[in-house]
Parts: sequence; structure tokens; C-alpha cells
Amino acid sequence: MTIKRLILALAVTLSGLGGAAQAADKPVKIGVLTDMSGIYSDFGGPGSVLAARMAAEDFGGKVGGAPVEIVAADHQNKADVGSSIARRWFDQDGVEAIADVPTSSVALAVAEIAREKNKVLLVSGAGTSDITGKNCSPNTVHWTYDTWALANSTGGALTKAGYDTWFFITVDYSFGYALERDASDSLTAAGGKILGKVRHPVGTSDFSSFLVQAQASQAKVVAFGNAGADTINGVKQAAEFGLVQGGQKLASMLITLSDIHALGLKAAQGLVLTEAFYWDLNDGTRDFGRRFAARNNGVYPNMVHAGVYGAVMHYLKARASAGTDDGKAVVEKMKATKTDDPLFGVGEIRADGRKIHDLYLFEVKAPGESKGTYDLYKLLRTVPAAEAFRPLASGGCNLVH
Repeated sequence: MTIKRLILALAVTLSGLGGAAQAADKPVKIGVLTDMSGIYSDFGGPGSVLAARMAAEDFGGKVGGAPVEIVAADHQNKADVGSSIARRWFDQDGVEAIADVPTSSVALAVAEIAREKNKVLLVSGAGTSDITGKNCSPNTVHWTYDTWALANSTGGALTKAGYDTWFFITVDYSFGYALERDASDSLTAAGGKILGKVRHPVGTSDFSSFLVQAQASQAKVVAFGNAGADTINGVKQAAEFGLVQGGQKLASMLITLSDIHALGLKAAQGLVLTEAFYWDLNDGTRDFGRRFAARNNGVYPNMVHAGVYGAVMHYLKARASAGTDDGKAVVEKMKATKTDDPLFGVGEIRADGRKIHDLYLFEVKAPGESKGTYDLYKLLRTVPAAEAFRPLASGGCNLVH
């Protein structure tokens, strides 16, 4: 071999080694797409970003030799904004998976982009059961809760307990529609009846006209089919209107620890709700809750934050095992591997992308029952995973055969 050819061969070899080193050092990047400043910012928001970072740290910070990197952005609860961020992350910024995505309309839009780009979507904040139903995708995992599960747990339990007439105050977008639909099915199956329903825009500050209609209906239960600041405002104003004192029971079809804390026990006491996580359930949840609060100005995590932690942790395990950034392959590995973390215990991800675990029916404590700032719930019932979520064959997902 001539010296010229030897130099050329050495240059090619070094170039290849440099490329391999770059590939090994390329970060496994996860984007937390959430509401950082709007009505769902306490529901998801900065808490979801912290939860993702804690999951990455607890996993060890690396997948093989590649560092795990968490980035975040505010989708402003707008599908076009969320879609634009998702495309930029996938096409330009090297993001492999997107997590959280409260606001169902945004999640449904981003799910299609993740499928198109063969990336991964890990939903915690969005609620519509269509994510694992007619809009299911081989690239999406729906982790924490959904509208069918909440309607079945909260609505079904109250109806069977004799609270069999309902009036719904529902937010006017895809999440609200799905929740109202799923609740109607669950309530009627349990022998209940819906006496009336009204819809309100996202970000409503004045619920007075809706509450007057709810009072006039004389329904035993006034149910809020909304989330975040909308739920807080609705429940606060219901207390001011004296609905509970007048004999009606309040139920929230989606409310979390952060919302109850914002409401205060005086306004929220007696409210019945379903969550997938509560920081004071067991030693594992208490450890996470306290570690989270220590880094979050004393604010404890809700189920959406816990769901981001669990989903990111399981994704990283599957990503390491699969040895590829191919989105469908990683999701297939997630489905093939039992889930196991201290927040949700042992569970599984079904063919439709639905993560299965127990749910918990809670009642909000009265002020005199609480022993601390975040001692807010008393457990009424554990809903076993097998009955907590919609049966696999009933959702209309084309991945189910």
C-alpha cells in the first residue's frame, strides 16, 4: 500500500470512529409539552417538567452511554401551537419522545405527528378516551387516566349509592365532549339519569348562569366536566351559591390534588373524585411526594405529575432495552414489558396503548379531619385495574385484533 493510500485509509477509519463517538454521545431527548402559564399550569406545567427530570435522574441519567436530556415548551392549550412545537422538536431538535400534553385537542394533534414521524408520545395530562379508541396509534401510550375511567369510577359509584340524577357543567372542547359521552354511558348503565347539561368556554370566570340552571334542575349531583382553573372556579362559585347546603352533591369528573389545595377544604369538603395517584397512599408514593415537594416550593405532586414520572421512567427502560430510537419499536417494547414503579406499582400497557393500573375513589376531608397542608383525601374505594379502564375490545382501536 502506498503512503497516500495508507493516509487515506487512516483518515476514513478516524472519521468513522468520530461518527460512532458522536452517535454514542447524542442525547436521548424527551420534550415535556405542557401548559406552563395558563389554566392547566398547576395541573401539569412546571410540575410535569420536574417529574420528567426526576425520572431521568432516578433512571441514572443515561441510556447506554448517551445522556438523557429533558426540554420543555408551553403549548398554550392551542393545537396549532402544540403541533408546531412538536414538528420542530422532531425535525430539528432531535427530540425522540414527547410527554404530558394536557388539553385533549393538542394531544390528538401531536399523536398524529408522532405517528407520521415515527416518534413517541407519552400522554399524562390529556383525558379523552379517544386517544386509545378511534384515534389510537402505535406510537402513543396513554398513562394516567382517561374520561371513561373517571366517568366509570366517580359516576358509577355515586349512582349506585343512590345519587342517580345528574346535571353536567362541561367545558366546550374535545375533552369535555368525551367526558360527557363516557359519563352518560356509565350513568345510564348504572341506572342514573341526566336531567340537564350546559357547556362553557375554556377559561370561564363566571359560572353563575350555569349554576342557576343546575339548581333549578334539582338533580342530586352537579358534576363538573372540566379541569384546572375552570374546575376551581366552578366549585368555588357552587359553594357560594349554596348548592351543597341546598341538598345537592358536587362531583368533579377530573380534579387533582393541586386543585383541591387551591380550593381549600372549606369549599371542597365532601367532593367525590377519582385519581390514579395520591402522595400518601404508601411508602413509595410518600417518598416521591416528599422529594418532589422539596424541589417544588413545598407543593406536592398530583396524578398528572406522577404519570409523567412513570411514563418517562418506563420509556427509558424500554428505550435502553430496544437499543433504537425507532418510535414504534420502543412503544412495542414498552407494551411487552410489565410496568413497575413506586408510584403505580406493577401494571401493563395494552395493545391500544392504554396503561392499566388501579384507580382510587376519594372524598375530600372536612377541615377538622385534615392533619396537614396536603392531608386532603380519605379513601372510599380502590378500583382494581381490571375494572378501572374501558374493556380492550370496546374502544374501537384498530390495533386490537
